[in-house]
Amino acid sequence: MTDKFQNGIDNIIEKFHFKSRKKFKLIVLFGLLGDFDTFEYAINLVNFIKNNQDKNLDFFAIAIGNQNGKEKFCKFTGLPGENLIVVSDNQIHNELKVSRGLDIGLGGWINMLLMLSGINSFKTIKEVFRGYSGDREAKQIYSEFDKIGILEFLNFSGNSFKQAFGDGYLRPFELATFRLNNMNEIIQNWGDYIVDEKYLPQRGASFLLNEQNQVIYKFFSSDILGYSSNMRDPLGFLSNFIEE
Repeated sequence: MTDKFQNGIDNIIEKFHFKSRKKFKLIVLFGLLGDFDTFEYAINLVNFIKNNQDKNLDFFAIAIGNQNGKEKFCKFTGLPGENLIVVSDNQIHNELKVSRGLDIGLGGWINMLLMLSGINSFKTIKEVFRGYSGDREAKQIYSEFDKIGILEFLNFSGNSFKQAFGDGYLRPFELATFRLNNMNEIIQNWGDYIVDEKYLPQRGASFLLNEQNQVIYKFFSSDILGYSSNMRDPLGFLSNFIEE
């Protein structure tokens, strides 16, 4: 790891006062607040923290957005507001050499749509398909008691997945339903979540630090719906490091 990269992380910690007495510190660099990956990652992170409150881990997140978007995002995802910083551009991303995504010079919308079709975002199609087909190697999202509301007129319970496909794994259409719910929230609050459409292709990154603020794990996303090296268990890398 280069000194320049570590210095960039140190500058972020100092600039945003990311202080912690815990053994490990996770810094997540999101793209836009209204990015599909941002929503999905944040919800998974909130669930991980709830299930691992005894672990010696603190987390901080940075996203491109504004205060209105931050408030709505935190309310929807459950991410604590004190753990999220919003910035107006991708300067930090550029300093840490995070992928900007595709740029063919026709604007953020076109770039994003091309990436969603798999261009310069090779894992996206596979991940979209997995959302509909299910995955025996991944965990289920909804319990049978969860109430699911899509587009205000479609309401059902998580028990529907159990009755149709069983339980104990990621059932067909389950991940797609989860993502559709996130997309609905983004579209309804587009102006608050998407502060500048040119940042739609911007990808994110994750950095796990030890007590000395040294980066012991890092991951740079290059694909839409590819915010982890293992999308079957997106937060699995944390367990590998923080297990006592």
